[in-house]
Amino acid sequence: MTPQNILNADLHCHSVVSDGTLSPEALAERAKLNGVELWALTDHDEVGGQQRALAAAKAQGMHYLTGTEISVTFAGETVHIVGLGFDADNAALKEGLHATRGGRRERALEMAEGLAQVGIKGAYEGALKFVGNPELISRTHFARFLVESGVCRETGDVFRKYLTEGKPGFVPHRWATLQNAVRWITEAHGVAVIAHPARYKFTANEEFALFSEFKAHGGKAVEVVTGSHTAQEYVKYAETAKEFGLAASRGSDFHSPDESHTDLGTLPFLPGTLTPVWELLEDRIQ
Repeated sequence: MTPQNILNADLHCHSVVSDGTLSPEALAERAKLNGVELWALTDHDEVGGQQRALAAAKAQGMHYLTGTEISVTFAGETVHIVGLGFDADNAALKEGLHATRGGRRERALEMAEGLAQVGIKGAYEGALKFVGNPELISRTHFARFLVESGVCRETGDVFRKYLTEGKPGFVPHRWATLQNAVRWITEAHGVAVIAHPARYKFTANEEFALFSEFKAHGGKAVEVVTGSHTAQEYVKYAETAKEFGLAASRGSDFHSPDESHTDLGTLPFLPGTLTPVWELLEDRIQ
């Protein structure tokens, strides 16, 4: 392994600005305690926490990259594209993220309606109690309400019983296009990364199409080592990164001390045969 690959970088996590439960400051403190050297806060479709995260990283003595996680619709699935190292004040990026967030309230009201039809009343108001930013109300907030109110034991049960396709609280959402998401990031001088690729229910052909189109639009990296991947999937997506000539990223996808299986900074290092995404972003590290 090269020294670059054994950097403890955590480039995927969420704060109260989207659907995490900790403040940017508390996340920075936790990351530092766990030995993180390079950190990025990647809230969903939002850059509102970036200044706080940068200041907190500096206070903890960590290097920082700007981040966000953009929701994209591809082949009928929701795919997440992480942006790293961009200019957080870029107008086109901020407008694109604002438009992507725009449909969440309407979707949330429809979800609450579906839940009410199976006897779960007041879900929208209940979910709002868990929301730091009402523009970013999501299924996670509904899941926390259903656990708090005793409908389910844990958030995983809520998703299985109520919030996935074919269940009473599921409402699909049309997100950004892959092309737009990659363009917003790259035109703001950042690098676009396919987040946790093993999570998408794609056929081999659909996955090949995702990677091919992503690369054609200017995407540069893929998360190889991430909280939801198995050791086998690290190997698979290391090979995919090499096949498509993509750099590799590493991130826990940490949301909450009570809900996340993988803590900040605790993942294995990137395989030494890959180019770490931070090599492409050396001049953007703060």
